[in-house]
Amino acid sequence: MRVLGLETSCDETAAAVVEDGRRALSDVVSTQVDIHRRWGGVVPELASRNHVVQVLPVVDEALRRAGCSLQDLDLIAVTRGPGLVGALLVGVQLGKSLSVATGIPLVGVNHLEGHLLAARLLPTPPDPPFLALVVSGGHTSLYAVKDFGQYTRVGSTRDDAAGEAYDKVARLLGLPYPGGLPIDRLAQGGDPRAIRFPRALNLPGVFDWSFSGLKTAVRNHVRAHGVPEGQALADLCASFQEAVADSLSRKLVAAARALGQTDVVLCGGVAANSRLRALTLERAADRDIRVHLPPPALCTDNGAMIAVAGTEAWRRGARDTNPVVDAGWTP
Repeated sequence: MRVLGLETSCDETAAAVVEDGRRALSDVVSTQVDIHRRWGGVVPELASRNHVVQVLPVVDEALRRAGCSLQDLDLIAVTRGPGLVGALLVGVQLGKSLSVATGIPLVGVNHLEGHLLAARLLPTPPDPPFLALVVSGGHTSLYAVKDFGQYTRVGSTRDDAAGEAYDKVARLLGLPYPGGLPIDRLAQGGDPRAIRFPRALNLPGVFDWSFSGLKTAVRNHVRAHGVPEGQALADLCASFQEAVADSLSRKLVAAARALGQTDVVLCGGVAANSRLRALTLERAADRDIRVHLPPPALCTDNGAMIAVAGTEAWRRGARDTNPVVDAGWTP
């Protein structure tokens, strides 16, 4: 079964062809980072317009790399939410058009479900049940995956997403957007114990997060000491990153133990963070918990994860010939 996955929920125009929900034959992503960097964040109207320009070339390239044509496809899967309304419309309308023109079935899928199932493309994927942390610029949520299509949210952020906190701290420090990579790089040369930043909601049995207080603590530190340079900047980045990674990994492992889960998955853009990955592996190993880490290319938004989610949705009987955009849709 060959599935074309279309992803346009935010600022990445992506398409991929996946076979049987397990093997990516192609995975093409056109990023808009350079467009939005000057504004310090994603501008929805600019994102939508760029999707219109890029989506057909990206689909053509995905088909070319997969060595197939539209006629070789069995299904088209497209993200219909959550995300930016205008951006989602581009992918959904293209999916509908291709489906009508070719007769290929179409299914609309949830962007977060795509992240949850990205690990299915690993050589040794986790089978449900497992626990998954979706952590990105727009989402920080913890899901118990009982089976494909059966997801229970057991924790989430009460304010800023972790990736959003990274972007805002990076902007405060004069670092480029998006903030995750430059902070991660600087942090590797810093002392994570140099500044003791707060860990909010650090209570037993509480699997929610809050990053607004951490962001405020960094701002207060900069107001008191100025924007640091050199080693002091590296130390601040390392201390901030430690606070984020410590809170995320601690609660993920604690929730796994409380729920009796032996497999956990990190997914979403922030799951590519080196300290979060290392600390999660370290803590899980001490408790005999297996950690499944998709490569960075499968952590950020991509079409392959949407194709996987579409494959599983089709297998469980989902039929959606006229998907409607729902910008706030969550599992």
